[in-house]
Amino acid sequence: MKKHIVIVGGGFAGINLIKSLKNDNRFRITLVDKNNYHFFPPLIYQVATSFIEASNISYPFRKLFSENRNVKFHMGSLIKVNTDNKTIETDTGNLSYDELVLAIGTESNFFGMENVQKCALPMKNIEEALYLRNHILLTLEEAARNKNIKEAEKLQNIVIAGGGPTGVELAGMLAEMGHYIAQKEYPEIKLALSNIYLIDALPTLLSPMSSLAQESAYEKLKELGVKIILNISVKDYIDSKVILSDGRSLETETLIWTSGVIGREIKGLPEESIGKGRRIAVNAYNKVEGTSNVYALGDICIMLSEEKYPKGHPQLAQVAIQQGKNLAANFRRIEEGKVLEPFYYHDKGSMAIISKYNAVVDLPKHSFKGFAAWLTWLFIHIIPLVGFRSKIQLALDWFRLFITNNPSIRLILFPKKNNGNR
Repeated sequence: MKKHIVIVGGGFAGINLIKSLKNDNRFRITLVDKNNYHFFPPLIYQVATSFIEASNISYPFRKLFSENRNVKFHMGSLIKVNTDNKTIETDTGNLSYDELVLAIGTESNFFGMENVQKCALPMKNIEEALYLRNHILLTLEEAARNKNIKEAEKLQNIVIAGGGPTGVELAGMLAEMGHYIAQKEYPEIKLALSNIYLIDALPTLLSPMSSLAQESAYEKLKELGVKIILNISVKDYIDSKVILSDGRSLETETLIWTSGVIGREIKGLPEESIGKGRRIAVNAYNKVEGTSNVYALGDICIMLSEEKYPKGHPQLAQVAIQQGKNLAANFRRIEEGKVLEPFYYHDKGSMAIISKYNAVVDLPKHSFKGFAAWLTWLFIHIIPLVGFRSKIQLALDWFRLFITNNPSIRLILFPKKNNGNR
């Protein structure tokens, strides 16, 4: 009998685990995901800012694995894990497993602020990015019609909470949209009233990166007109006012939340396996503490066994990719009766795009910025899009749009949330 591996979550970790085992007939693999597609999170902010279509960074699971007979897809949301009888419950049916891999990632952390959770705009998935895109376009249309200066200013103000790579990239893209697009397409709007605020509770932007990256991001965003507020956090969002920890308030209809993540809740796991930030505690082989056939990969897990990372690995795509490949190799070793290999993270660096032709790159032994960093960013982010579209075509389209500043996809297609949350 083939060993049945159930993988919950089709992100970087889950996909790389499947790719490493998809031609191995010793395994029967079922991928479970609430969506029917894989998407590329590093470029999701460009979907939210109307620069690229969601289809450019998304690809259906069934098409991705259509030629692999040992891989099946089950669309559904995980409800509970039953470790005693080795089954999982989803909202579309139950599945049994021999080995279970949890790779469902994280969700936005609103730190208990109910008003922020209810009204802020997160950007963790395609649906949220599309909703944010439509929200921005709708508020621009409303601002173009509004004759009241105070109201128009509130509509044009954008507050971004979180000065990490996503917040920095989003602030830079929105600032450039104002310079290159809004001036031409929204002549009714007085751009002098527009403000983009980037807020972070830490003393620097891009806190995990080098001082070169931090300083470069700060200087370039200031040059683009972004108002950067550091050492200050968001405390509430009431009546279209963002309340800051120093008592100030900023009037806006758009509070974008990129200020932290927390592990998704998974019912049925041993209490001792849930660690800080609701991440699942795993050993050096990514096995969940207190279980025998359950593993966790990527952002959802926390591994404290590697001496270099005593607080756990950074929640980055490269960690998830490498953990997926390592677990696949260990599943093979188990079948062959070989000694398992513990996971060790090989840091390949980090990067962030700040503005047109300007990015920052931190490699393990070298940091650089500017146009060379921008080209590096582009190369690294286009190469992983295997199967999404022709990479050459996507790169050419991306270059054309960046050079001309003229993407034509600012279409308001989904102006309302079906679930009524907003």
